[in-house]
Amino acid sequence: MSENKTERLMEILKGMQSAVIAYSGGVDSTFLLKATKLSGIRALAVTAASETMPEDDLFHAKRMAEEIGLEQKIIKTDEVNSEDFRKNPPDRCFYCKDELFKRLTEIAAFGGYRFVLDGSNLDDTDDWRPGRKAALIYGVRSPLIEAALTKKEIRELSRQLELPTWDRPSSPCLASRFPYGDPITRQKIKQVAEAEGFLRSCGFREFRVRHHGDIARIELKEEDFKRIFDPNTRSTIIEKLKSLGYRFVDIDLEGFRSGKMNEGIE
Repeated sequence: MSENKTERLMEILKGMQSAVIAYSGGVDSTFLLKATKLSGIRALAVTAASETMPEDDLFHAKRMAEEIGLEQKIIKTDEVNSEDFRKNPPDRCFYCKDELFKRLTEIAAFGGYRFVLDGSNLDDTDDWRPGRKAALIYGVRSPLIEAALTKKEIRELSRQLELPTWDRPSSPCLASRFPYGDPITRQKIKQVAEAEGFLRSCGFREFRVRHHGDIARIELKEEDFKRIFDPNTRSTIIEKLKSLGYRFVDIDLEGFRSGKMNEGIE
């Protein structure tokens, strides 16, 4: 099945002739970047750098674009400057994507590229994704959805292509760490970024630090519970996160689950 879908993906890309790709460096967009390179069409990868993008992700996106051999352009976006974004409503993602796709559409028009692409996959159509509305407004195409490729299939195909992202954990923007309705500020984003950066330096790979006022709620894979409850590790993390301004450091006993903040949204 994946082989047929891969053939379909290549047909779709070759039919485009040229495209600008919204490139974050994640599993999906990296696979799309590689497929676009293999298709031979004229393409440009555009990565949006902002305060909501972890520094490690930006570094990784630059390195992968270079390894794949596709031209990359880094642009600066400032969604935190938008009042609609800062209010953090359930459709917050729309305002971020609206700015991004507007910029990419302008870049495509200026450079003579026929299409703007994103890395959305088929599974994304079953989740709360208000950014999809912005994609429709600007006519952004999602080749992975058009080829009916799921996340699992994309990871397997990435493994076959020897892309190091095949097992890379998902890394959504830092704004996803805040409950809807909790206003987002630069200071809060910095606080979460430093907290997650510290946990990453401790060797944890897939996790989130959810921001609830003066409470840091840590979501971990269940296999990491034993390690974080080690007395030395636990005390080190508590001390660090409290130094960042949190009064309480909690462990979510349900464990890590991507998109948990979207639960309850119709």
